[in-house]
Amino acid sequence: MAEERLQRALARAGLGSRRVCEELIRSGRVTIDGTVATLGDRVDPIRDVVAVDGQRISTDPGMRYFALHKPAGVTTTMRDRHAQSDLRRLLPSGPRVFPVGRLDRDSEGLLILTNDGELGNRLMHPRHGVEKEYLAEVEGAPTERHLARLRRGVELEDGLARALTATTTARAGGRGAVRLVMGEGRKREVRRMLDAVGLPVRRLIRVRVGPVRLGRLRAGEVRALTPEEVQALYRAAGL
Repeated sequence: MAEERLQRALARAGLGSRRVCEELIRSGRVTIDGTVATLGDRVDPIRDVVAVDGQRISTDPGMRYFALHKPAGVTTTMRDRHAQSDLRRLLPSGPRVFPVGRLDRDSEGLLILTNDGELGNRLMHPRHGVEKEYLAEVEGAPTERHLARLRRGVELEDGLARALTATTTARAGGRGAVRLVMGEGRKREVRRMLDAVGLPVRRLIRVRVGPVRLGRLRAGEVRALTPEEVQALYRAAGL
């Protein structure tokens, strides 16, 4: 891609009008590959690393970032001849994007879709500890003893699984709801943890990945992430 004026790349990335972006550059808050930028600089949006106040900004116009509410019953795959339903029919039109991580077929909720491979890999890697928040409807009435076990850690067949936080959000008629925040995402980990402490899952929804929330997005709906959300994901991933 041809080089373009820095203020244009910043404006396209959602940092504000070109006039606002020019002021960011004049005030010395913008760097290109680690060097403080000056007004009149040009950048290659694909190759150059642009940062504002030390935070990397995605300036590549080919990069795409979406939030999808995966419905229950859909597998987190692009094509699976064994699955009754996969993600293909739910993807936005345009350049191809991929899901960041997985949700099991019976679970629902937030999936990040992107073609930014570096960001996707960092969001999935346990080393970066990007939080995932879940709301689980369970059989049984959650008690503080259940929650303490979840926070302390539950021994599963593939190692110790521990919730960063675990709280009860509802309890009635022999059922309840638990909100958990996890720092990793092993296969069916939340379901297995809750089953191990005696709270089998009836319904599981992921409501947050890092700084991005599911919000009012309905099952099957997809929306583009805002520039602010993309920048927040970069920060969460340590980019």
